Formats: sequence, structure tokens, C-alpha cells
Amino acid sequence: MRKNVKKVSPGIFRFFLNIYPPFLGAGISVKEISNNYQKIVVQMKLTWYNRNYVGTQFGGSLYAMTDPFYMLMLMNNLGPDYIVWDKAAAVDFKKPGKGTVTAQFSIDENLLKDIKLKTDNGDKFIFDLPVEIKSDGGEIIASVIKTLYVRKK
Repeated sequence: MRKNVKKVSPGIFRFFLNIYPPFLGAGISVKEISNNYQKIVVQMKLTWYNRNYVGTQFGGSLYAMTDPFYMLMLMNNLGPDYIVWDKAAAVDFKKPGKGTVTAQFSIDENLLKDIKLKTDNGDKFIFDLPVEIKSDGGEIIASVIKTLYVRKK
């Protein structure tokens, strides 16, 4: 069991995420992980290797920059007594990404309390969390809805 495993420091975790081949290959960079794992900021610059046929950011790379973060945040906050999975996602592309784009993920204590309350008896809890990918100018490039599954072990 993982009960005695200590949390990895956010700095070390960020380092390993930044050298994770799918992120490295897409040009995705984790810029910040808060000490309590309740905020993560991710960026992606437009480069020759994440540019699509029309010269804007490839949609798959835009989605990839949102893929595991809510799951990782919840796992680090809920601990080893919980099963956390990304269950589904929906992406609504609003504008072409033409430069550096940023996604900021946040969870709070109220969400964590709600999850614990709804899973305390062993039931699964499936819920949605939104995240927006924004340009340097603050324009929304894409809206993503992540569907998460949480259950107490």
C-alpha cells in the first residue's frame, strides 16, 4: 500500500512533468505548482513542432496541456485512500492559438470537502471541472470541461 509514501515536493514534481515526453514533445511547460497542489499553471508557446497546417497551435497539443492536472491535484490532496480518474473531456475551440497560451487550474477546500462527503460511504462521485486556455492577451482560445471520477478505496 502507498499509505507511508510521502508527497513529492511540488518543485520536483514540476521538474518531472516538464521532462515528461508527451509534454516535452508538444512544447508544454508547467510553470507553477502551489505548495498545497491546489493551483497549477501550464503554458505552451507556438513552435514549429506544435504548429498545425494553417500555422496555429495544434488542437491535440492544446488539449494535452489540460489532460492530467485536475486528476493529479486531487490525488495529491485526497491522498492514497481515494481512486481518482479522468473520465471524460469536452473541448470547445474558440480562437486559433497564435502565440503563448496558458491554462490555470485551481481547486479549493470546499471542493475537497464536498468530494469527501459524497464518497465517504464508498459511492463514486463524478463531476465536471472547467479550465480555459487563454492567449497572452487574455482571450479565450479554448474552453475545456474535465469530467472526473473519485471513489474512496
